[in-house]
Amino acid sequence: MSGTSGSRRDGGRDRDIEGRARNARPRDGLGRPLPYGAEGVERQPEGVIRDPDRTVTEAQALLDAGRPFHAHEVFEDAWKSGPAQERTLWRGLAQLAVGLTHAARGNATGGARLLRRGAGAVDEWRAGTAAGARPYGLDLVGLAAWARELAASVEGDGAAVGAADRAPRLRGGTG
Repeated sequence: MSGTSGSRRDGGRDRDIEGRARNARPRDGLGRPLPYGAEGVERQPEGVIRDPDRTVTEAQALLDAGRPFHAHEVFEDAWKSGPAQERTLWRGLAQLAVGLTHAARGNATGGARLLRRGAGAVDEWRAGTAAGARPYGLDLVGLAAWARELAASVEGDGAAVGAADRAPRLRGGTG
């Protein structure tokens, strides 16, 4: 795993090469930790600075592959490294991705809550822009509607959803 030594020091906690606590366990496609030694999926490198177009493109590819947890990490990098005036946008998109993650794991309550929180952040950011604006080609109106519809759906039946099947189209339409 990139950037993680995998060593277990300080009371058995995993540490990265800088000594920060960082879980080195492999993860499945939905970001759930697997036992040490199990084969997981490659994790997204953390702290990568991407331009907004690359952020959206990489996140969409991960969403399409049924890996919303990993898409959330891409959005989180943009949220933490991007301009302050865009943090609400990227945070909202990260919340949408992690909301889909929880819905795919079968956590209807947590999924619905994060989907609605993300939709609210996207709406909040959009309210401060020109009417009809599509920053980086993002369909913010469609994404907020997708999130609220999925939240209602998972609350209604409580069943896990297919992450790839229910992935949003970041630049238009819904999956």
